[in-house]
Amino acid sequence: MNLEELKKDCAKKQKKGLHFILGSIAIWGLMAIIHMTDLPILTKNMLTFCATAPLVPIAYLISRLIKVEFSDKKNPLNQLGLLFSLNQMIYLLIAMWVYSAVPDKMVMVIAMIFGAHLLPYAWLYSSRIYGIMSIIVPISALIVGINFEAYILAILMLIYEVVFSLVLAMEVKKIDRVKA
Repeated sequence: MNLEELKKDCAKKQKKGLHFILGSIAIWGLMAIIHMTDLPILTKNMLTFCATAPLVPIAYLISRLIKVEFSDKKNPLNQLGLLFSLNQMIYLLIAMWVYSAVPDKMVMVIAMIFGAHLLPYAWLYSSRIYGIMSIIVPISALIVGINFEAYILAILMLIYEVVFSLVLAMEVKKIDRVKA
């Protein structure tokens, strides 16, 4: 297979990562709830980190429901997709610093990291929505995060994830129609 065929195969079998985007709806919903409470900010931030932990198991369960091949070792680009995700983990070190240095802005930083990490998937999945979200999310997270409470940003991210999921599902259906 050439590179374009590998990318198409990856996008089709992984349904363009839809299972992870759907899973992130639950994560951002939890973050919104956490930041609506009257808990101290450091407690909210610790709970926020804890809320991000179940993303992979949630995405795995969703992958089973929507019939995504969670781990396809035949296509080397799937390993590249994993590397793109692991890269985000390194950037979370910034959020860990923000946790104590500027605790009120941790959700903003996490949202910016999340948004920015989407950019390589625009190439991997030949996806317009990944490219658009990789620009809109970090910029709007910065603006909203500076001017509003963290729960407002978490609600915005929740809305973004729902819209992202719907548009991504349409892209996935388009792949299925082209192959049929």
